Amino acid sequence: MGPKFRFLISGTDTGVGKTTVGCGLATGFRAHGLRVGVMKPAETGCDLRDGELAALDAIALRDAAESRAPLDLICPYRYAAPLAPAAAADLADRPAPDLGRIAHAYERLAANSDIMLVEGAGGLAVPITWRENYADLALALDLELILVVPNRLGCLNGAVLSLDYAARRGVRIKGYVLNDLEAELSPAARTNARSMERLTRVQFLGEVHYREPLPQEICRRMLS
Repeated sequence: MGPKFRFLISGTDTGVGKTTVGCGLATGFRAHGLRVGVMKPAETGCDLRDGELAALDAIALRDAAESRAPLDLICPYRYAAPLAPAAAADLADRPAPDLGRIAHAYERLAANSDIMLVEGAGGLAVPITWRENYADLALALDLELILVVPNRLGCLNGAVLSLDYAARRGVRIKGYVLNDLEAELSPAARTNARSMERLTRVQFLGEVHYREPLPQEICRRMLS
């Protein structure tokens, strides 16, 4: 029997704060007394350190979850080029990630976890292989979507399209999080929450303020 709660943390784009939100969630769920499993199935843009590609996002997630799982299980695929996994694999002349291997690693991590947090790369339509993307991964692992939306001018279009794509693919959607990328909020950032609530019926889980801890209310809503 797997964990009761299993989520895919995806975004409207790259650089929107998925790892920040993921680490905040891991810390918050631990405060609820839950055993947190984390995974970053494929990480790109990895630096070479001590002869190996360092998966910094995966390491941050593991530290936040206080996980003792091997990094090769948490992040089985790593590539140097900052590209979509399928493209990064091509450039490195290496095999693209295999969803079967990812699923095997996931089940090993899930066996000792009350909740699983799986962080994607970029958005749902980003190709893991040239035939499969993160929506396919969510469906294969029965993950519920948490969409990270950068709270800035122009985010509404990407957020609505991402949620619509998830729904059309049949991905279960838990909700979305607005992530403040700057301390000083623009007029758009101050009104995006209200705008999103008028544009979609998807649950608004909460807002993460710039360089502040993730509000516990977000964790409570995810567990409801």
